[in-house]
Amino acid sequence: QMQLVESGGGLVQAGDSLRLFCTASGRTFSSYGMGWFRQAPGKAREFVAAIRWSGGSTYYADSVKGRFTISRDNAKNTVYLQMNSLKPEDTAVYYCAANGAGWGSRTADEYDYWGQGTQVTVSS
Repeated sequence: QMQLVESGGGLVQAGDSLRLFCTASGRTFSSYGMGWFRQAPGKAREFVAAIRWSGGSTYYADSVKGRFTISRDNAKNTVYLQMNSLKPEDTAVYYCAANGAGWGSRTADEYDYWGQGTQVTVSS
């Protein structure tokens, strides 16, 4: 089992920045691909960003490309999501997830472990 704990969410104004953290324990973090997903009220969970086990490749949803950056520190068992120029439509619960195959996938079904989520609210 791998445990994932997200933190860093909060209430901000449009145009502000936030940095989300996801810390892993229980498995060899460095071999897992990691992803961030989000779910807004009344909407399906959607892909936000992903990163390969090595950190060498990253992937983004079109809606966040150029504003969000995913990164990881394997020595700290942590993946980050830097969110800049936040918009009200970014409001959602943000989840991190781990993919045992090691790649960064856009598909939620390909992830083996999930965190409990952290709320991000962006006011206009």
